[in-house]
Amino acid sequence: MKKVAFFAVIALTVSCITATAQNKKSMKKVLFVVTSHDKLGNTGEKTGFWTEELAAPYYELADKGVVIDIATPLGGQPPIDPKSEDPSAATEDTKRFDADTELLAKLKNTHKLADVKESDYDAVFYPGGHGPLWDLATDENSSALIEAFYTNNKPVAFVCHSPAVLKNVKVNGEFLVKGKKVTGFSNTEEEAVGLTNVVPFLLEDALQANGAKYSKVGDWQPYAVEDGLLITGQNPASSKMVAEKLLNQLNLKK
Repeated sequence: MKKVAFFAVIALTVSCITATAQNKKSMKKVLFVVTSHDKLGNTGEKTGFWTEELAAPYYELADKGVVIDIATPLGGQPPIDPKSEDPSAATEDTKRFDADTELLAKLKNTHKLADVKESDYDAVFYPGGHGPLWDLATDENSSALIEAFYTNNKPVAFVCHSPAVLKNVKVNGEFLVKGKKVTGFSNTEEEAVGLTNVVPFLLEDALQANGAKYSKVGDWQPYAVEDGLLITGQNPASSKMVAEKLLNQLNLKK
């Protein structure tokens, strides 16, 4: 009887280990790529990533069991746009972010972009903020990473200013956005925040110059566009919509 019980325990242990391994294998992993740039042109003001655009997608995915790593061009702590920390910009997700010691610790220790590999993840997501216009838009590691995700049939998602990182991304010699339906921070929204003459380029114009089928809705209204593996959102209010579309694509790949 004791032998039977012993083997039963062994069998149960093996079964639990196997189930855990299979569960880990089935868990989706998404890479968040965040700016390292903190200077708002020549204004003397600071910029970085926009809190809502990281927090809302992060929780939308993480709460559904998605594993998330964060990378930046320089590694370590990415700069947060001070304006996104203003109480007037607060949402339930940003309040959760402010109190989330685990996520804040993860942000302090982001991976260096050059060290991450597409093969380790199921999708990539870029939060916005003005920072990406200066560093990620011209970062060769970022461009190569996006191309690798896309050509390996994995979703690539962007919100607000982060579609700017597609500026130099090509697939098979053509701009990735050519002929694709996209959105992103509009010229009228840039004018509304008074930075038309500060940013290195206007996102709406750059996407159209590369052959994208750009569309938008009214300033500050939620709007996200999906064209195959490419998902884009217009502004901070669109960040959760982008994450929802990304999650749907991940679920379809089970």
